[in-house]
Amino acid sequence: MDTSLSLQELSLPAILPMLISALGGVYVLLLNAFKKSFSRNLNISLVLLCLSLDFIALFAPISTTFSFSHLLEVDSIALLAQKLIVIASFLLMLLVWSKERFEEFQTPEFYGLYLFMVAGFQLMVSSDHLVVILLGLETASLAMCVLMALNHKNTGLEAGLKYFTMGVLASVFFSMGVMILYLLTGSLELSNMAFTENFSPALLGVFACVFLLGAIGFKVSLVPFHTWMPDIYEGNNPVFTAFISIVPKIAGLVVAWRVFSFFLATQIVFLQTLFYALVALTITIPNLLALLQKDAKRMMAYSSISHTGFALACVFSGNVNSMFVYWLLFLLTNVGAFALFWGISNVHDGRASEYNYPYARFNGLIKTQPFLALLGVIFLFSLAGIPPFSMFWGKVLVLQNLLVQGNVFLCVVMVINSAIAAVYYLRLFMAMFFANPHPQGSLNSSYAIYGVLVVMALACMFSVFVLQNYAT
Repeated sequence: MDTSLSLQELSLPAILPMLISALGGVYVLLLNAFKKSFSRNLNISLVLLCLSLDFIALFAPISTTFSFSHLLEVDSIALLAQKLIVIASFLLMLLVWSKERFEEFQTPEFYGLYLFMVAGFQLMVSSDHLVVILLGLETASLAMCVLMALNHKNTGLEAGLKYFTMGVLASVFFSMGVMILYLLTGSLELSNMAFTENFSPALLGVFACVFLLGAIGFKVSLVPFHTWMPDIYEGNNPVFTAFISIVPKIAGLVVAWRVFSFFLATQIVFLQTLFYALVALTITIPNLLALLQKDAKRMMAYSSISHTGFALACVFSGNVNSMFVYWLLFLLTNVGAFALFWGISNVHDGRASEYNYPYARFNGLIKTQPFLALLGVIFLFSLAGIPPFSMFWGKVLVLQNLLVQGNVFLCVVMVINSAIAAVYYLRLFMAMFFANPHPQGSLNSSYAIYGVLVVMALACMFSVFVLQNYAT
């Protein structure tokens, strides 16, 4: 009987998906260590195979929500978050099959660390135990720091160091918040937390929330913890930039929902007002800064911060389903947008000291690469929230949920900022369609990149069906 209970408690299917990625990473590292010659195509194929098996394992029946002595919580939220993480990671790994061979993708360590990073983010969303969340956070963050520096560009090394420094600060904040929460509640599991009679939550609870807000705010680029984001975008190639804009934020949003659902339920007015104000600022300030940018990739950085504010509004309103739908639509759009950036790259980007994508680089793209330009318009219109493309439906869903709850002010903020965002997206559209052509040289586009672009464009165009199926 004890053995049966022990096996049920272990629940191998609960940990199998992330175990596949972690063991796959070990295998890829060992293979490259003992293999005489490096093969990019072989490594990409192995990573795609591991991610495919990881995704299939997510559909295995699980007998219990909690496993490993309540260290893992594999509920519907964890499973959905893991699916989004694996889908995004799979699509972005396809983009590595580019025509040009860039230095970071010719490094054997990249592929093993990529799988470790995915496994870390999966672990991060699969628990409500604060120590396990921190373990997943550190596993993913350390791998990500190294991957940023692998391009050996000046901005890549700078980005890796900045992310590492800010990550250490975020970990300290998270640890302080966890310590105070444990003092207040005597538990490290969010589902079992309740304030004890010995402590009043009014003061110490505020301190715990502020520390955790700083830690999670760094991961999801919540204002004022967003300052690292544009430099990180600028220092990485479009493929890894897309990963940074999507996957860590999925994990961060899930953790934010788990943590702040507990705090918002305490009905501490100061915390509710603080979080409400930060959501409004996260939507507004990056939009205004995006108007000043001359580099399209930095513009996309501020754009993604603003979109994070929309997702955090769902966290504030307690509607986790809307948060996932919005981020799925953002995933489809942003993967396509950065695939476009990657497609117009060339051999000179590999030799340059940094990755630069000024607006002028997109000048006259409709004349030199009309197919890429037309696909790019779909992603730009989607990001701007123009119907019938994906982000329009996502914004409508968020606004609808906020109006039902009476959050009129936040709705007004969102509508005004959507209009502001259209300005800087249309700047890029004007460059692509109405400016004199910019010499492109031999482009990086391959069949894999074109495939991802087309699939994402179709998904953006017909995403109303995503809303219809998942927003119920």
